[in-house]
Amino acid sequence: MKMIGTGYVDRYLGDDEVAGIVGDALAALAPDGKRFLFLVPDGTRTMPMPQLASLVRDGLRGRAAAVDFLIALGTHQPMSDAALSAHLGFTVVDGQEAGVTGGSRVFNHEWHDPAMFRTIGAIPAAEIRALSGGRLDQDVPVALNRRIFDYDQIVILGPVFPHEVVGFSGGNKYFFPGIAGADVINFTHWLGALITNYEVIGSGYTPVRAVIDRAASLVSVPTACFALVVTKDGIGGLYCADARTAWEHASALSSQRHIVWLDRPMKTVISVMPPMYADVWTAGKGMYKVEPAVADGGEVIIYAPHIREVSVTHGTIIEEVGYHCRDYFTAQPERFAGYPGGVLAHSTHVKGRGTYDARTGVETPRVTVTLATGIPEAMCRQINLGYRDPASLDIAAWQGRENEGILVVPRAGEMLYRLRR
Repeated sequence: MKMIGTGYVDRYLGDDEVAGIVGDALAALAPDGKRFLFLVPDGTRTMPMPQLASLVRDGLRGRAAAVDFLIALGTHQPMSDAALSAHLGFTVVDGQEAGVTGGSRVFNHEWHDPAMFRTIGAIPAAEIRALSGGRLDQDVPVALNRRIFDYDQIVILGPVFPHEVVGFSGGNKYFFPGIAGADVINFTHWLGALITNYEVIGSGYTPVRAVIDRAASLVSVPTACFALVVTKDGIGGLYCADARTAWEHASALSSQRHIVWLDRPMKTVISVMPPMYADVWTAGKGMYKVEPAVADGGEVIIYAPHIREVSVTHGTIIEEVGYHCRDYFTAQPERFAGYPGGVLAHSTHVKGRGTYDARTGVETPRVTVTLATGIPEAMCRQINLGYRDPASLDIAAWQGRENEGILVVPRAGEMLYRLRR
């Protein structure tokens, strides 16, 4: 498919421009009589989903045989009908557009149900060695939500941001981990952890992206991708093509619009997390996106008084394992062999770079990560993170002090902060 779309560093697309790109792209897919399934993000991504959902539904009405949506949860918690209705911009009841015969169906990715997956192949160990730069050496089974095989055309519809595991999000990431089985999710996340968030995030085409694209080559259903570059203020870019091409254009623009360059490292960063992050599992982005800009020995404070859970879906494991740097796990492979690689990867990404002395058992993180949330101090200590009472922090008093090495990041989690070298 020829690439359709455009983007700008210095302005946002108008509604007519967005509608024109969507209309041209849908026409290029020859939609008459086809069953369409759109893979879309959940509510933890900034995305003008009602606008885009309306455009694709209107553009395909009377032409496509089906226009359905699958929420690419990865392993996030499912969205309720009320949340789906707000997210998509039309009323959803029991997974169906309310009051419309033959209307759109909406599915949460049922990642917890093994019966919902179909194995589509495997990436052999020899390829994994090459793709991972020799870091890992194993066959990787590839399974996806079996619903995709009920459709004639899959369309990825989602934003691209700097990302801690894969470099930049979007594109085929909506398959892996979006609607993937546990094996490939755990593998790719652990590979990212071995490289470290510090090195991966915002770095372009990474070994993890290469594995994801190789896994996506096993998908037999025709796939197109709308890749957006967005902020809370609008759509800076919109590209439609095959998943890799659309992602390449969007990630190039994201690298210009989503990275804030600092002249000096910060000793204290307060990441103010918006309500769309409901637990530390998702609010960990408050660390991921600022770690490259924090001085050795500095502190990152994840400020989110609304958060009261470590992880809705993985809390039990995290409370048992805690948060640690990569070397803590790689030095003790037998001890952590039974734990999911995706959870261990999250642990390392939140803790950040550090060292571990296996002889003394001393772990030395590069920076201190502190939770100023609704999670009690005892639990913060149990999971090996710092604690501050959020009521003790006057955010306004910390603002405007970059010259002192203090940075407040409003609406943290999507903009990446880096140092000029």
